[in-house]
Amino acid sequence: MRIEIPDGAEPIPYVWGEMVPGIGPAAAAYSMAVYQHTTLGLREFEAARLRVAQLNGCLFCLDWRTERDGERVEAGFLDAVEGWRTTGVFDERTRLAAEYAERYTLDHHGLDDEFWGRMKARYSDPEIVELTMSIGSWLAFGRLNHVLGLDSVCVLPSAQGS
Repeated sequence: MRIEIPDGAEPIPYVWGEMVPGIGPAAAAYSMAVYQHTTLGLREFEAARLRVAQLNGCLFCLDWRTERDGERVEAGFLDAVEGWRTTGVFDERTRLAAEYAERYTLDHHGLDDEFWGRMKARYSDPEIVELTMSIGSWLAFGRLNHVLGLDSVCVLPSAQGS
């Protein structure tokens, strides 16, 4: 890890809850809201989340699988996300979610009218905003965890029940 954690303190709860009390709990609430209040389908949600995780290199995020009502994406989904352009297991919404996550993460200035035309054909405006806020959360917080080295030593306790 790249920061000091007091002896006996769990790194994630300490960093996200105690270290910067005016920011950490608000960031944690935003991060959890993405999971608790999403209206997106599980496959498109996970395609976007995992594509950001792949690009961020966040070890925890790569290992995590969101669960909803006892359901998770199938084994091999992570590989399908990496090959989102050619995989045969994605519908168009799921493919677009992975593409959007990649382009948002790597080249947000390159989101052109052609791309937006495809997005608007498959997603409503509220869904686009929700997906954008979710990708922003994963981009920021996955990078925070990876850059500080938290991703290799922690499991998010509040996410275990998601």
